Amino acid sequence: MRADLLTDAVEGLDEALAAVDGFDEVLVGGLLRPQPGQAAGLAGLADAVAGSPLAGRVAEAAEKTAAGAADEDHYMALAAARTALLGSVHDALVARIEEAVGRPRAEEPAVGAAGAEHPVNLLVAARGWLCDLARAGWQGIDHELIGGAAPVVTAMLPEPGLRRLATLLDGFAAELAASCPGATLERVPVRRWADLWSRAMLLTLPGADRATAVGEATGRLLPLGVDLHEHATAVQAQVHAVFEPADGGTPRLVRASVSAPKPDTVVGAGLWQLLRPHMSLLTAVSEGRAMELDAMPVTAEGDLIWDEARAAQGEPAEPFTTARVALPTAAAAPAAPVDRHPARIAVPVLLEGYAVEDEAEGVAFRIAGERLAVDAGRVPAAGPLTADAVASSAACVGLLRWDAGEFRLQPLAVERTVRKKPVAVQAGAWAGGTADKAGVRAEKAATDAVNVLRERAGRLLRK
Repeated sequence: MRADLLTDAVEGLDEALAAVDGFDEVLVGGLLRPQPGQAAGLAGLADAVAGSPLAGRVAEAAEKTAAGAADEDHYMALAAARTALLGSVHDALVARIEEAVGRPRAEEPAVGAAGAEHPVNLLVAARGWLCDLARAGWQGIDHELIGGAAPVVTAMLPEPGLRRLATLLDGFAAELAASCPGATLERVPVRRWADLWSRAMLLTLPGADRATAVGEATGRLLPLGVDLHEHATAVQAQVHAVFEPADGGTPRLVRASVSAPKPDTVVGAGLWQLLRPHMSLLTAVSEGRAMELDAMPVTAEGDLIWDEARAAQGEPAEPFTTARVALPTAAAAPAAPVDRHPARIAVPVLLEGYAVEDEAEGVAFRIAGERLAVDAGRVPAAGPLTADAVASSAACVGLLRWDAGEFRLQPLAVERTVRKKPVAVQAGAWAGGTADKAGVRAEKAATDAVNVLRERAGRLLRK
């Protein structure tokens, strides 16, 4: 890997992010009565897209908003401009990663598939609430304003095509409600809330969330590792893998995800008990096996729509063998336009021949004289992979991400030497069950917690 390309500056990146930051600060104070300082942030956003097809509409929107005379269409133009800038950042960073790892460039995204029309009145209602939110700004939020999202979300949830937007609005509103009143906030998550707001605004456009074309995948699936996402009330496991088509076509990088609701008392290895029944792929990961797929639905973005009836356990397939043999020639799928954001970058890579550096802020790898930060904080507690194992490793399969202005590596598995033999340690080693002593203890503790919750729930139902 050309590690020097990951540390070299990307032309135009700082300027694009500065324009985004300037607009995000405008949202802190709100768009109802913008102050002179906010006008500068609006003008900066318009200048940043001056050479694009959005130029005219965004310039008008910035001018009207600075004068306090903007309407919903103007706010939509501002959200589109911000999203386009971050999309350009995403594309530039992905291009740099592809150049650094020498991986085949992805094909252009497929045309979106036709989908059912959604009730326009619900989209209009959602957009109205989001515009009210922008007018008030993060410092002006209160419980009455945030409560306006509840009836919109309730009306959207019965519509399958609107659940993505409904879930986003519901989570966003809950986060804002926990921070009310905004006037007393000591610290505002400026970038995060602006991300959620602008994404939600775009999803209120009819057709913006239309499903992409779905094809079929028949061939061999070779897992690389599991990325576990945990929330107080939900958990998701995302398996990154290489798919080798049965017809001998180009291998592809794909993902398969499974989610489940969870009580906040179930943590650590207990999370696998919630996910395991829904995806046999987790067992294949922990056992180091491939899976044979037969017409498994897959989106143009490389997401497998998992169907247990279309998958069968295959031969042994160790992740580091997959990373060394199949990963270099696997093509990554393009991101959908609405999903182009630097926070979504997660590119599987294999690193070898590095030196480990222990620093005050954590571990870093030194590759050909270049420093690559390791984000050990993303390694889940639901597996045997630890920061110590990362620090003593000689090879690493991980996800290359971009965070806080630099590329960072999230380890999925490492290879270390134990008694003069290479031993692999995976973050998802306990996904399908384990005989590991630490894993067995963690599973038992989680089982006890789940049994207690079920017993209490039974009491409530009997009453």
